[in-house]
Amino acid sequence: MFDAAVASAQPMHALPPCLPSPPRGRTIVVGAGKAAATMARAFESRWPAPLEGVVVTRHGHAVRCERIEVIEAAHPVPDDASVDAARRIVRCVAGLHADDLVVALVSGGGSSLLALPLPGVTLADKQQLNRALLASGATIGEINCVRRHLSSIKGGRLAAACHPARVVTLAISDVPGDQPIDIASGPTVADPTTVADALELLRKYRIEPPATIREALESAAAESVKPGDPRLARNEYRLIATAQKALEAAAGVAREHGITPLILSDRIEGEARDVGKALAAIGLQVAAHGQPASPPCVLLSGGETTVTVRGAGRGGRNVEFLLALALALQGHPSVHALAADTDGVDGTEEVAGAIVTPDTLERAIARGRRPALDLEHNDAHAIFATLRDQVITGPTRTNVNDFRAILVTGSEPPRAPA
Repeated sequence: MFDAAVASAQPMHALPPCLPSPPRGRTIVVGAGKAAATMARAFESRWPAPLEGVVVTRHGHAVRCERIEVIEAAHPVPDDASVDAARRIVRCVAGLHADDLVVALVSGGGSSLLALPLPGVTLADKQQLNRALLASGATIGEINCVRRHLSSIKGGRLAAACHPARVVTLAISDVPGDQPIDIASGPTVADPTTVADALELLRKYRIEPPATIREALESAAAESVKPGDPRLARNEYRLIATAQKALEAAAGVAREHGITPLILSDRIEGEARDVGKALAAIGLQVAAHGQPASPPCVLLSGGETTVTVRGAGRGGRNVEFLLALALALQGHPSVHALAADTDGVDGTEEVAGAIVTPDTLERAIARGRRPALDLEHNDAHAIFATLRDQVITGPTRTNVNDFRAILVTGSEPPRAPA
């Protein structure tokens, strides 16, 4: 099921049906995200006219393209290559005409990979703030709101720089709800949020930014491009792959094997450990009472949970979800689970996720682990590495965010009345 979910989001399959018509003028391709390189290759392989351009993707996620330059940069915290890529993309779209077409290939991870701080803000300032936001428990939408107001390229600014050319964005969504403004922080779409919203989020999560960042956020230059801006009048936005489509592909595999799929949601958010407890309760309800479906069935969900890092562990929202799930299931014999990020990277680790089996806790304790303590310390990666139950895919070169499957194979025997 996980393989089917990832395959459904591969650009070579998802992108061709969404191609725009060629323009009378030039075609410029720009892009950012973990899928940017594979999207670029899929685009140029099907494009019948001359084109040029540059895209930026995560280190290790590049593929060879014939006509589009591919740059690699850092994720989830930007680096100098992220800034260089953003500058080159801005230069690439300068001086265009109304007959020209800009195709923006946007996917998850683009917020970090496409970094162009406002004047007066250094890359080191943004790196410090990014790390604080990532560890704060803020949702991806909240993090991206702050990022948009510190950028010279996000929040519609890239599209404004393309004016008067036509802009068509082809996007792979990695955010709950598929809101364009949150995919790579919306470089080609208008931003309804404000600088005041960004400042309020810093207060909410008790983040004290560097002085240069606070000064920038209190200036007029920090306001992003707003709805109704005439520079964005010729823009189109097309979603080519989403978490929902990935879950539907997984559901098809389940049906082929005689297992009833239940798609709970494609946009689950919240603390990973809390989501783990909640979904464990649903799995136990299925096993005990056959509700909301009778076994064998699989509970499917997507979205992006968060981890508020309080301990010395490495975080990782999928493995933290799974460890909390395992602790709530307490070794139930009929429940197995897999959770993994479709890009192949859970948090900052080169690990997609892991699996849970009925004997996960028993095996962990036998190897000297203390599962409840590991969860408290945000150290779930360590426990699944010890068990060799990690899901390691390498770069998948796409990204529709987290995939979770809880398989309930049988039912509990009825309990005698007390």
